Formats: sequence, structure tokens, C-alpha cells
Amino acid sequence: MSLPPPITPPSLVLHALREHGYAVLGQEGLCELASTPAAELDALHPTWDDLPPDAYLRDGGRYRSRRHSCFIVEGEQVTLVPHRAHWQPVEYNALHGGMERWFEPMTPAVIAQPVWQRLLRALAACCSALKGQRPWYVEAHQFRIDTTDGIGRPTPEGAHRDGVDFVAVLLVGRAGIKGGETRVFEAEGPRGIRFTLNEPWSALLLDDERVIHESTPIQPLAERGHRDTLVLTFRAGSFQGPVEPSGG
Repeated sequence: MSLPPPITPPSLVLHALREHGYAVLGQEGLCELASTPAAELDALHPTWDDLPPDAYLRDGGRYRSRRHSCFIVEGEQVTLVPHRAHWQPVEYNALHGGMERWFEPMTPAVIAQPVWQRLLRALAACCSALKGQRPWYVEAHQFRIDTTDGIGRPTPEGAHRDGVDFVAVLLVGRAGIKGGETRVFEAEGPRGIRFTLNEPWSALLLDDERVIHESTPIQPLAERGHRDTLVLTFRAGSFQGPVEPSGG
């Protein structure tokens, strides 16, 4: 049986992030936070049917499809930056770290929608409320994990941090699967929590410096199933990228 998530009212999201390093919003709470009706978020859902396969999976799997784009959010201004590779150091991603991964960009069907900018502004405002007003360098990932291989792994790298300041994991939908349990642990302590996001547009917000997270594999309930998520990472100062060698 799946465990229900510990839903946080929007008014207490900042308190929960300060106290625990994470907060969970239901669909109603996310819509309140982003000042948007659920129908406008639902209008984005069909774009998850058009995600190219992830060609970089080092475990040989075929279970992940994705798109990736980058933005800078500064106050009310949301700017799409020129397309760039996704890169993480091996310290944060032992499986896929240290390599430039060029995924197909997100389409205008998503990023041209007013709800997209409202969502990024609202989440960036939470980051600024906790860490101070500043530009936020945002990487956005549309993921579909399916059961093509009989099992799908949302986090093949295991429990991890992302090397950013904040992470938002939004469940877009699930169909024909079991599993996909979310687990959040203190990075420097013994406490942890586990639950399953089932409601479309429910969201897990994480202070990436304080907690590590993972999602367990999914299995099909019928012939084939999938789990769709939107993952947004917020980083102060710059995007992650390879360290340039020093001259000399």
C-alpha cells in the first residue's frame, strides 16, 4: 500500500522548508501558490506524449524520455537562455555525472504558456524568501518514465542531491503502474520520510543542501504504464557546468 504524502498548506511552505528541508503541496496548494487554475496546468499534460528517448542512460535502459531547457528568473522576469547541455559533477551523480548531456529542448507548447512563467516566478519567489532576493538559474526537465523494460527507474543514480539550492518535483500524472515511492532523507542526520505522489500537479519542494531524495522503481499494472514528472532545479550564481582547467 502506498503512503499518503504529508501535505503542507501553501501558507506554511516556507516554515516547512526552514524546519524540515522539504514541503509537499497538493494540487490545490500548488495552484494557490502559482495563482493559476488547475485547468491551465492540465493543458500542458499532452506535451509529455512527445518526449524523445533519453540516449544517455548508462544502465542500458530504454525507460526514460525527456526534454530540457534553461531559464533565468529575476523577480518578475523569466528569460529563456540559449539551449545548453545538462551537466552534473560526479559528486552529485555518480552514474551520469561529468558528461555533457544534450537533450532536445522543451517546446513552445509549454514555455509560451502564461502558466509556465507564473509557475517559475512563484517557485523562485519561495527560493528568494529563504535565501534572499537574487537571480535564479533554473533547469527544467520534462520526464516520462515507462515500463518498456518491465521496470522503470525514476532515479537510476539512487538517493542523491542535485548540487543546486532548491529542487521542485511536480507529478504530472501516472498511469498503469505501481511503485514510484518518494523518499526524502536528511543529508546530515538519521531522519527520513517516504510517501507516494498520486495526485496530478502535487509537488515536492526540497532544500537541496539539507536533504537527499530518490524515487523507487515503477512496475506495470497492465501491459505498459508510465509516470510523468516536471523537475525544476534552482541554483544561485550560475548554471552547473564543467570546471574550466586553469591556465599555466
